[in-house]
Amino acid sequence: MDAETFAVEAAIEQDHWWFRGRRRLLASEIARLGLPPGAEILDVGTSTGTNLRLLRELGHQRVSALDSSQIAIDYVAAKGLGRVRLGDICALPWPDDSFDMVLVTDVIEHVDDDAAALAEVARVLRPGGAAIVTVPCFPSLWGLQDRVAHHKRRYRMGGLCDRITASGLRIDRKFHFNFLLFPAIWGARRMLELIKPDIASENQINTPFINAILSGIFRLDITTAPWLRPPFGVSALVRARKIRT
Repeated sequence: MDAETFAVEAAIEQDHWWFRGRRRLLASEIARLGLPPGAEILDVGTSTGTNLRLLRELGHQRVSALDSSQIAIDYVAAKGLGRVRLGDICALPWPDDSFDMVLVTDVIEHVDDDAAALAEVARVLRPGGAAIVTVPCFPSLWGLQDRVAHHKRRYRMGGLCDRITASGLRIDRKFHFNFLLFPAIWGARRMLELIKPDIASENQINTPFINAILSGIFRLDITTAPWLRPPFGVSALVRARKIRT
């Protein structure tokens, strides 16, 4: 991402409706895994630390993290959220079968070779371990945020699942989320394409009132999405496991 975009994320991720809601969703999905005490966890693409904040709140102690940007790593250090290694998801600096869970949240859309990235995630997972992957969905939603975040693509669920399966992982849970706001976000992005505001991130378009309203909508969304399984959403979540041999 651009340096300005990292700066915006670092400033808002603790309280912004999107980041808080996604942490709530991930907390629910992590709880479903029933991880053992002392589970080894890897957060790939840590960015400015939102997942490290979540894992700390959940009481996980054995957490490793990696990001490809020194700017992001410096923000994490300044927040006191832990040590992050500088590296590439396509060449993870850990041996085979190292982790019980790998978080890959809004990461692989930044990578030229997403198949290689997912293969690396599968490699470092222990047999029976789980990967939780989230991505932005639907090319029709392409806009400012995709450009400033240096996205390579937005996904369709089928294509995402094909890539994950090809990595050697077995999918056991999948759903779209942020579906309630899909029409509003589609319309807002078309408007932004017309007016071209001078901003570093869509996340700057917010006020305390808007944040409260959208937080309530997104809370309802992430509560209902896992069992409604809507056919569309701004994002998708897939949970997959490394098959025991």
